[in-house]
Amino acid sequence: MFVGTWNVGGRSPHDGLNLRNWLRTPDPADIYVFGFQEIVPLNAGNVLGVEDNGPASKWLSLIRQALNSNDKEDQEFGQNVKVATPVDVDQQYPRPQMNQKSRISFSDLLSMEDELDQEDFERICTSFRASNASEEGLVSPPDSASASASSSSRRRSSPIRGRYCLAASKQMVGIFLSVWVRSDLNRHIRNLKVSCVGRGLMGYLGNKGSISISMTLHHTTLCFVCTHLTSGEKEGDEVRRNADVMEILKKTRFPESSHRGRRFCYPDNILDHDKIIWLGDLNYRLAASCADMHQLLKNNDWQALLEKDQLRIEQRAGRVFAGWEEGKIYFAPTYKYIANSDHYVLLTSKSKQKRRTPAWCDRILWKGEGLKQMWYVRGESRFSDHRPVYSLFSLQLHRPNVTSNPAASLSSCVARVQAEELLLVTRARSCIETASRF
Repeated sequence: MFVGTWNVGGRSPHDGLNLRNWLRTPDPADIYVFGFQEIVPLNAGNVLGVEDNGPASKWLSLIRQALNSNDKEDQEFGQNVKVATPVDVDQQYPRPQMNQKSRISFSDLLSMEDELDQEDFERICTSFRASNASEEGLVSPPDSASASASSSSRRRSSPIRGRYCLAASKQMVGIFLSVWVRSDLNRHIRNLKVSCVGRGLMGYLGNKGSISISMTLHHTTLCFVCTHLTSGEKEGDEVRRNADVMEILKKTRFPESSHRGRRFCYPDNILDHDKIIWLGDLNYRLAASCADMHQLLKNNDWQALLEKDQLRIEQRAGRVFAGWEEGKIYFAPTYKYIANSDHYVLLTSKSKQKRRTPAWCDRILWKGEGLKQMWYVRGESRFSDHRPVYSLFSLQLHRPNVTSNPAASLSSCVARVQAEELLLVTRARSCIETASRF
Protein backbone atom coordinates (compact mmCIF):
# COMPACT_ATOMS: atom_id res chain seq x y z
CA MET A 1 0.00 0.00 0.00
CA PHE A 2 1.37 3.36 -1.14
CA VAL A 3 0.42 6.37 1.02
CA GLY A 4 1.34 9.91 -0.02
CA THR A 5 0.61 13.37 1.38
CA TRP A 6 1.31 16.75 -0.18
CA ASN A 7 0.40 20.33 0.66
CA VAL A 8 0.38 21.92 -2.78
CA GLY A 9 0.14 25.51 -1.54
CA GLY A 10 -3.09 26.48 -3.26
CA ARG A 11 -1.75 25.77 -6.74
CA SER A 12 -3.77 23.94 -9.37
CA PRO A 13 -1.73 21.32 -11.27
CA HIS A 14 -0.72 21.96 -14.86
CA ASP A 15 -1.05 19.29 -17.52
CA GLY A 16 2.70 18.72 -17.71
CA LEU A 17 3.11 17.91 -14.01
CA ASN A 18 4.69 14.46 -13.77
CA LEU A 19 3.66 12.39 -10.76
CA ARG A 20 5.51 9.24 -11.81
CA ASN A 21 8.64 10.10 -9.83
CA TRP A 22 6.48 10.48 -6.73
CA LEU A 23 4.82 7.12 -7.37
CA ARG A 24 8.03 5.24 -8.11
CA THR A 25 8.29 2.03 -6.05
CA PRO A 26 10.25 -1.23 -6.55
CA ASP A 27 6.99 -2.98 -7.45
CA PRO A 28 3.54 -1.55 -8.19
CA ALA A 29 1.40 -1.29 -5.10
CA ASP A 30 -2.05 -2.84 -4.74
CA ILE A 31 -3.55 0.23 -3.04
CA TYR A 32 -2.69 3.90 -3.51
CA VAL A 33 -3.83 6.55 -1.00
CA PHE A 34 -3.31 10.21 -1.88
CA GLY A 35 -3.94 13.03 0.57
CA PHE A 36 -3.65 16.67 -0.49
CA GLN A 37 -3.92 19.90 1.41
CA GLU A 38 -4.57 23.37 -0.02
CA ILE A 39 -5.60 22.19 -3.48
CA VAL A 40 -7.30 25.59 -3.64
CA PRO A 41 -6.15 28.89 -2.06
CA LEU A 42 -7.61 29.23 1.44
CA ASN A 43 -9.27 32.57 0.80
CA ALA A 44 -12.73 33.73 1.78
CA GLY A 45 -14.28 32.77 -1.55
CA ASN A 46 -13.11 29.17 -1.36
CA VAL A 47 -13.82 28.71 2.36
CA LEU A 48 -17.29 30.27 2.32
CA GLY A 49 -18.41 30.03 -1.29
CA VAL A 50 -19.26 27.19 -3.64
CA GLU A 51 -16.56 24.50 -3.56
CA ASP A 52 -14.14 24.61 -6.49
CA ASN A 53 -13.91 21.03 -7.81
CA GLY A 54 -11.71 21.93 -10.77
CA PRO A 55 -8.32 21.26 -9.13
CA ALA A 56 -9.56 17.98 -7.62
CA SER A 57 -10.60 16.79 -11.08
CA LYS A 58 -7.18 17.66 -12.44
CA TRP A 59 -5.39 15.78 -9.65
CA LEU A 60 -7.56 12.72 -10.25
CA SER A 61 -6.81 12.83 -13.96
CA LEU A 62 -3.04 13.13 -13.38
CA ILE A 63 -3.08 10.29 -10.84
CA ARG A 64 -5.05 8.05 -13.19
CA GLN A 65 -2.61 8.70 -16.01
CA ALA A 66 0.41 8.10 -13.78
CA LEU A 67 -0.94 4.84 -12.34
CA ASN A 68 -1.97 3.45 -15.72
CA SER A 69 0.84 4.95 -17.77
CA ASN A 70 2.41 1.61 -18.74
CA ASP A 71 -0.54 0.84 -20.97
CA LYS A 72 -1.23 3.15 -23.90
CA GLU A 73 -4.88 2.17 -23.95
CA ASP A 74 -5.16 3.02 -20.25
CA GLN A 75 -3.60 6.41 -20.89
CA GLU A 76 -6.18 7.17 -23.57
CA PHE A 77 -8.93 5.89 -21.30
CA GLY A 78 -7.69 8.11 -18.47
CA GLN A 79 -7.66 11.17 -20.70
CA ASN A 80 -11.09 10.60 -22.22
CA VAL A 81 -13.05 9.48 -19.18
CA LYS A 82 -14.93 12.16 -17.28
CA VAL A 83 -13.58 12.45 -13.77
CA ALA A 84 -16.17 11.86 -11.09
CA THR A 85 -16.00 14.98 -8.95
CA PRO A 86 -16.58 14.66 -5.22
CA VAL A 87 -19.92 15.73 -3.80
CA ASP A 88 -19.80 18.94 -1.77
CA VAL A 89 -20.29 18.23 1.94
CA ASP A 90 -22.03 21.58 2.16
CA GLN A 91 -24.86 20.48 -0.10
CA GLN A 92 -26.36 19.16 3.12
CA TYR A 93 -24.87 21.83 5.39
CA PRO A 94 -24.60 25.08 3.38
CA ARG A 95 -21.87 27.48 4.32
CA PRO A 96 -22.83 30.93 5.57
CA GLN A 97 -22.45 33.82 3.15
CA MET A 98 -20.73 36.73 4.86
CA ASN A 99 -22.06 40.26 4.64
CA GLN A 100 -19.72 42.60 2.77
CA LYS A 101 -20.52 45.33 5.30
CA SER A 102 -18.74 43.49 8.13
CA ARG A 103 -16.11 45.57 9.86
CA ILE A 104 -13.65 42.68 9.69
CA SER A 105 -13.50 40.75 6.45
CA PHE A 106 -13.13 36.99 6.37
CA SER A 107 -9.84 37.39 4.49
CA ASP A 108 -8.62 39.50 7.43
CA LEU A 109 -9.48 36.65 9.78
CA LEU A 110 -7.56 34.18 7.64
CA SER A 111 -4.48 36.37 7.74
CA MET A 112 -4.79 36.93 11.50
CA GLU A 113 -4.99 33.22 12.37
CA ASP A 114 -1.22 32.70 12.52
CA GLU A 115 -0.35 36.09 13.98
CA LEU A 116 -2.57 36.63 17.03
CA ASP A 117 -2.54 34.86 20.36
CA GLN A 118 -5.29 32.28 20.71
CA GLU A 119 -7.26 34.36 23.24
CA ASP A 120 -7.26 37.47 21.05
CA PHE A 121 -8.02 35.47 17.92
CA GLU A 122 -10.98 33.68 19.55
CA ARG A 123 -12.30 37.01 20.86
CA ILE A 124 -12.22 38.53 17.34
CA CYS A 125 -13.83 35.38 15.86
CA THR A 126 -16.61 35.53 18.46
CA SER A 127 -17.27 39.19 17.69
CA PHE A 128 -17.13 38.51 13.96
CA ARG A 129 -19.52 35.57 14.21
CA ALA A 130 -21.96 37.46 16.45
CA SER A 131 -22.10 40.54 14.21
CA ASN A 132 -22.66 38.50 11.06
CA ALA A 133 -25.18 36.19 12.70
CA SER A 134 -27.24 39.17 13.86
CA GLU A 135 -27.18 40.68 10.37
CA GLU A 136 -27.87 37.53 8.36
CA GLY A 137 -29.36 35.02 10.79
CA LEU A 138 -26.57 32.49 10.39
CA VAL A 139 -26.81 29.02 11.88
CA SER A 140 -23.64 27.04 12.56
CA PRO A 141 -23.48 23.68 10.76
CA PRO A 142 -22.69 20.48 12.65
CA ASP A 143 -19.07 19.85 13.65
CA SER A 144 -19.00 16.61 11.70
CA ALA A 145 -20.62 15.86 8.39
CA SER A 146 -20.87 12.14 7.73
CA ALA A 147 -22.34 10.40 4.74
CA SER A 148 -22.19 7.06 3.08
CA ALA A 149 -19.80 6.66 0.18
CA SER A 150 -22.70 6.18 -2.18
CA SER A 151 -23.56 9.88 -1.79
CA SER A 152 -20.37 11.67 -0.70
CA SER A 153 -17.69 9.81 -2.59
CA ARG A 154 -17.33 8.24 -5.99
CA ARG A 155 -16.70 4.59 -6.61
CA ARG A 156 -15.59 3.45 -10.03
CA SER A 157 -17.73 0.77 -11.64
CA SER A 158 -16.72 -1.51 -14.49
CA PRO A 159 -12.94 -1.00 -14.06
CA ILE A 160 -12.20 -3.34 -16.95
CA ARG A 161 -9.84 -1.25 -19.03
CA GLY A 162 -7.67 0.31 -16.32
CA ARG A 163 -5.17 -1.43 -14.08
CA TYR A 164 -6.16 0.87 -11.20
CA CYS A 165 -9.53 2.38 -10.47
CA LEU A 166 -10.79 5.02 -8.10
CA ALA A 167 -12.43 3.44 -5.06
CA ALA A 168 -13.40 6.67 -3.27
CA SER A 169 -12.58 10.38 -3.14
CA LYS A 170 -13.71 13.39 -1.15
CA GLN A 171 -12.94 17.11 -0.98
CA MET A 172 -13.51 19.58 1.85
CA VAL A 173 -12.35 23.07 0.80
CA GLY A 174 -8.59 22.52 0.28
CA ILE A 175 -8.33 19.00 1.75
CA PHE A 176 -8.65 16.20 -0.78
CA LEU A 177 -8.39 12.45 -0.21
CA SER A 178 -8.58 9.69 -2.82
CA VAL A 179 -8.11 5.92 -2.63
CA TRP A 180 -7.17 3.86 -5.67
CA VAL A 181 -7.06 0.07 -5.87
CA ARG A 182 -6.05 -2.60 -8.34
CA SER A 183 -9.00 -3.32 -10.60
CA ASP A 184 -9.35 -6.92 -9.48
CA LEU A 185 -9.51 -5.79 -5.83
CA ASN A 186 -12.32 -3.32 -6.40
CA ARG A 187 -15.06 -5.95 -6.18
CA HIS A 188 -13.78 -7.00 -2.75
CA ILE A 189 -14.30 -3.50 -1.30
CA ARG A 190 -17.51 -2.79 0.56
CA ASN A 191 -18.99 -0.53 3.21
CA LEU A 192 -17.36 2.64 1.87
CA LYS A 193 -18.14 5.60 4.11
CA VAL A 194 -16.84 9.15 4.42
CA SER A 195 -16.76 11.55 7.36
CA CYS A 196 -15.59 15.18 7.40
CA VAL A 197 -14.75 17.29 10.45
CA GLY A 198 -14.11 21.03 10.13
CA ARG A 199 -11.59 22.51 12.56
CA GLY A 200 -10.86 25.83 10.91
CA LEU A 201 -12.03 29.32 11.70
CA MET A 202 -14.63 29.61 14.44
CA GLY A 203 -14.04 25.97 15.26
CA TYR A 204 -15.96 24.35 12.42
CA LEU A 205 -15.09 25.78 8.99
CA GLY A 206 -13.29 23.54 6.52
CA ASN A 207 -10.09 25.49 5.90
CA LYS A 208 -8.63 23.10 8.50
CA GLY A 209 -9.87 19.70 9.60
CA SER A 210 -10.08 16.14 8.32
CA ILE A 211 -11.52 13.81 5.73
CA SER A 212 -11.77 10.15 6.72
CA ILE A 213 -12.60 7.25 4.41
CA SER A 214 -13.66 3.93 5.91
CA MET A 215 -13.75 0.74 3.86
CA THR A 216 -13.64 -3.01 4.22
CA LEU A 217 -11.29 -5.00 1.99
CA HIS A 218 -12.07 -8.70 2.18
CA HIS A 219 -12.53 -9.05 5.96
CA THR A 220 -10.19 -6.24 7.06
CA THR A 221 -11.49 -2.78 8.00
CA LEU A 222 -9.33 0.13 6.87
CA CYS A 223 -9.52 3.83 7.72
CA PHE A 224 -7.59 6.65 6.03
CA VAL A 225 -7.57 10.02 7.79
CA CYS A 226 -6.27 13.00 5.82
CA THR A 227 -5.83 16.13 7.95
CA HIS A 228 -4.70 19.72 7.81
CA LEU A 229 -4.22 20.85 11.40
CA THR A 230 -3.89 24.30 12.98
CA SER A 231 -0.94 26.25 11.60
CA GLY A 232 1.49 28.59 13.35
CA GLU A 233 4.74 28.26 15.27
CA LYS A 234 3.96 30.40 18.29
CA GLU A 235 4.35 28.89 21.73
CA GLY A 236 1.21 26.93 22.56
CA ASP A 237 0.17 26.28 18.96
CA GLU A 238 1.05 22.61 19.43
CA VAL A 239 -1.71 22.44 22.08
CA ARG A 240 -4.23 23.58 19.48
CA ARG A 241 -2.99 20.90 17.10
CA ASN A 242 -3.37 18.30 19.84
CA ALA A 243 -6.93 19.52 20.34
CA ASP A 244 -7.61 19.15 16.62
CA VAL A 245 -6.53 15.51 16.76
CA MET A 246 -8.72 14.81 19.79
CA GLU A 247 -11.75 16.47 18.22
CA ILE A 248 -11.27 14.61 14.94
CA LEU A 249 -11.10 11.30 16.79
CA LYS A 250 -14.19 12.20 18.80
CA LYS A 251 -16.39 13.63 16.05
CA THR A 252 -15.58 11.37 13.09
CA ARG A 253 -18.43 8.89 12.74
CA PHE A 254 -19.37 6.30 10.14
CA PRO A 255 -23.07 5.55 10.74
CA GLU A 256 -24.36 2.06 10.04
CA SER A 257 -26.33 1.45 6.89
CA SER A 258 -30.07 1.27 7.40
CA HIS A 259 -30.52 -2.05 5.59
CA ARG A 260 -31.01 -5.18 7.65
CA GLY A 261 -29.30 -8.50 7.36
CA ARG A 262 -25.75 -7.14 7.40
CA ARG A 263 -23.08 -9.78 7.78
CA PHE A 264 -20.54 -7.81 9.81
CA CYS A 265 -20.37 -5.35 12.67
CA TYR A 266 -18.68 -2.45 10.87
CA PRO A 267 -16.71 0.19 12.82
CA ASP A 268 -18.42 3.51 13.44
CA ASN A 269 -15.35 5.51 14.49
CA ILE A 270 -11.68 5.79 13.57
CA LEU A 271 -10.14 3.72 16.36
CA ASP A 272 -12.47 0.75 15.83
CA HIS A 273 -10.83 -0.13 12.50
CA ASP A 274 -8.31 -2.94 12.12
CA LYS A 275 -5.78 -0.71 10.39
CA ILE A 276 -5.61 3.09 10.35
CA ILE A 277 -3.42 5.49 8.37
CA TRP A 278 -3.24 9.13 9.48
CA LEU A 279 -1.62 11.40 6.90
CA GLY A 280 -1.43 15.07 6.07
CA ASP A 281 -0.01 18.45 6.96
CA LEU A 282 -0.04 18.03 10.73
CA ASN A 283 1.77 21.38 11.04
CA TYR A 284 3.86 20.41 14.08
CA ARG A 285 6.97 22.59 14.16
CA LEU A 286 10.28 22.67 16.02
CA ALA A 287 9.73 23.47 19.68
CA ALA A 288 12.38 26.19 19.81
CA SER A 289 14.67 27.85 17.35
CA CYS A 290 18.11 26.30 17.49
CA ALA A 291 20.99 28.73 17.70
CA ASP A 292 22.91 26.60 15.23
CA MET A 293 19.91 25.99 12.94
CA HIS A 294 21.80 26.96 9.80
CA GLN A 295 24.72 24.71 10.63
CA LEU A 296 22.52 21.73 11.45
CA LEU A 297 20.67 22.15 8.16
CA LYS A 298 23.94 22.46 6.27
CA ASN A 299 25.26 19.29 7.93
CA ASN A 300 22.02 17.37 7.33
CA ASP A 301 21.90 16.64 11.05
CA TRP A 302 18.24 15.70 11.08
CA GLN A 303 18.42 13.74 14.32
CA ALA A 304 19.58 16.80 16.28
CA LEU A 305 16.75 18.86 14.79
CA LEU A 306 14.20 16.11 15.42
CA GLU A 307 14.92 16.37 19.15
CA LYS A 308 12.96 19.64 18.95
CA ASP A 309 10.12 18.20 16.88
CA GLN A 310 6.82 19.03 18.57
CA LEU A 311 5.01 15.91 17.38
CA ARG A 312 7.63 13.62 18.89
CA ILE A 313 7.72 15.62 22.11
CA GLU A 314 3.93 15.61 22.47
CA GLN A 315 3.67 11.93 21.57
CA ARG A 316 6.35 10.87 24.05
CA ALA A 317 4.54 12.83 26.76
CA GLY A 318 1.31 10.96 25.94
CA ARG A 319 -0.58 14.12 25.00
CA VAL A 320 -1.38 13.05 21.43
CA PHE A 321 -1.28 9.95 19.20
CA ALA A 322 -0.71 7.57 22.11
CA GLY A 323 -0.15 4.08 20.72
CA TRP A 324 0.39 5.28 17.15
CA GLU A 325 3.54 4.57 15.18
CA GLU A 326 5.69 6.63 12.83
CA GLY A 327 8.71 5.49 10.91
CA LYS A 328 12.20 6.86 11.37
CA ILE A 329 12.82 10.10 9.54
CA TYR A 330 15.98 10.27 7.45
CA PHE A 331 14.92 13.11 5.18
CA ALA A 332 15.17 16.90 5.39
CA PRO A 333 12.36 19.10 6.78
CA THR A 334 9.55 19.37 4.26
CA TYR A 335 8.56 23.00 4.95
CA LYS A 336 8.96 25.90 4.13
CA TYR A 337 10.68 26.44 0.79
CA ILE A 338 10.99 29.52 -1.36
CA ALA A 339 8.90 28.99 -4.48
CA ASN A 340 10.59 26.98 -7.23
CA SER A 341 13.80 26.52 -5.25
CA ASP A 342 15.59 24.23 -2.84
CA HIS A 343 16.11 27.00 -0.27
CA TYR A 344 14.20 27.36 2.97
CA VAL A 345 12.43 30.59 3.92
CA LEU A 346 14.53 31.95 6.76
CA LEU A 347 14.93 35.36 8.36
CA THR A 348 17.33 36.96 5.91
CA SER A 349 17.61 40.42 4.45
CA LYS A 350 16.95 38.98 0.99
CA SER A 351 13.75 37.18 1.94
CA LYS A 352 10.53 39.21 1.94
CA GLN A 353 8.43 36.24 3.04
CA LYS A 354 7.19 35.64 6.55
CA ARG A 355 9.79 33.93 8.73
CA ARG A 356 9.29 30.19 9.00
CA THR A 357 11.59 27.80 10.82
CA PRO A 358 12.06 24.63 8.71
CA ALA A 359 9.97 21.77 10.08
CA TRP A 360 8.61 18.30 9.34
CA CYS A 361 4.99 19.42 8.91
CA ASP A 362 4.01 16.61 6.56
CA ARG A 363 3.71 13.23 8.26
CA ILE A 364 2.30 9.71 7.99
CA LEU A 365 1.38 7.68 11.08
CA TRP A 366 -0.35 4.35 11.47
CA LYS A 367 -2.07 2.14 14.00
CA GLY A 368 -3.02 -1.55 13.91
CA GLU A 369 -1.49 -4.97 13.62
CA GLY A 370 -0.42 -6.38 10.28
CA LEU A 371 1.03 -3.08 9.00
CA LYS A 372 4.75 -2.91 8.29
CA GLN A 373 6.38 0.20 6.92
CA MET A 374 8.93 -0.42 4.19
CA TRP A 375 9.68 3.14 3.05
CA TYR A 376 9.27 6.60 4.56
CA VAL A 377 10.74 9.23 2.27
CA ARG A 378 10.00 12.57 0.67
CA GLY A 379 9.81 13.73 -2.93
CA GLU A 380 11.74 16.62 -4.40
CA SER A 381 9.17 18.41 -6.53
CA ARG A 382 9.49 22.22 -6.39
CA PHE A 383 5.82 22.67 -7.28
CA SER A 384 4.91 23.82 -3.74
CA ASP A 385 6.50 25.33 -0.64
CA HIS A 386 6.07 21.83 0.87
CA ARG A 387 7.82 18.70 -0.29
CA PRO A 388 5.59 15.63 -0.77
CA VAL A 389 6.03 12.72 1.63
CA TYR A 390 5.19 9.11 0.93
CA SER A 391 5.40 5.72 2.54
CA LEU A 392 5.13 2.13 1.39
CA PHE A 393 3.47 -0.44 3.64
CA SER A 394 3.05 -4.17 3.51
CA LEU A 395 -0.51 -4.93 4.52
CA GLN A 396 -1.67 -8.23 5.97
CA LEU A 397 -5.35 -8.94 5.38
CA HIS A 398 -7.56 -11.13 7.53
CA ARG A 399 -8.84 -14.42 6.18
CA PRO A 400 -12.48 -15.39 6.71
CA ASN A 401 -11.52 -18.41 8.82
CA VAL A 402 -9.15 -16.50 11.12
CA THR A 403 -10.67 -15.71 14.50
CA SER A 404 -9.09 -12.26 14.74
CA ASN A 405 -11.00 -10.78 11.80
CA PRO A 406 -14.39 -9.05 11.56
CA ALA A 407 -16.02 -12.45 11.09
CA ALA A 408 -15.19 -12.99 14.75
CA SER A 409 -17.02 -9.75 15.45
CA LEU A 410 -19.95 -11.18 13.51
CA SER A 411 -19.88 -14.32 15.64
CA SER A 412 -19.62 -12.15 18.74
CA CYS A 413 -22.60 -10.06 17.65
CA VAL A 414 -24.70 -13.14 16.84
CA ALA A 415 -23.68 -14.82 20.08
CA ARG A 416 -24.60 -11.69 22.04
CA VAL A 417 -28.02 -11.52 20.38
CA GLN A 418 -28.60 -15.22 20.98
CA ALA A 419 -27.58 -14.84 24.62
CA GLU A 420 -29.97 -11.92 25.07
CA GLU A 421 -32.77 -13.89 23.42
CA LEU A 422 -32.02 -16.88 25.65
CA LEU A 423 -32.06 -14.61 28.69
CA LEU A 424 -35.45 -13.22 27.67
CA VAL A 425 -36.84 -16.72 27.14
CA THR A 426 -35.49 -17.84 30.51
CA ARG A 427 -37.02 -14.81 32.23
CA ALA A 428 -40.35 -15.41 30.46
CA ARG A 429 -40.43 -19.04 31.55
CA SER A 430 -39.58 -17.98 35.10
CA CYS A 431 -42.43 -15.46 35.09
CA ILE A 432 -44.86 -18.10 33.75
CA GLU A 433 -43.79 -20.63 36.33
CA THR A 434 -44.07 -18.03 39.11
CA ALA A 435 -47.50 -16.97 37.93
CA SER A 436 -48.74 -20.58 37.77
CA ARG A 437 -47.87 -21.03 41.44
CA PHE A 438 -50.37 -18.39 42.38
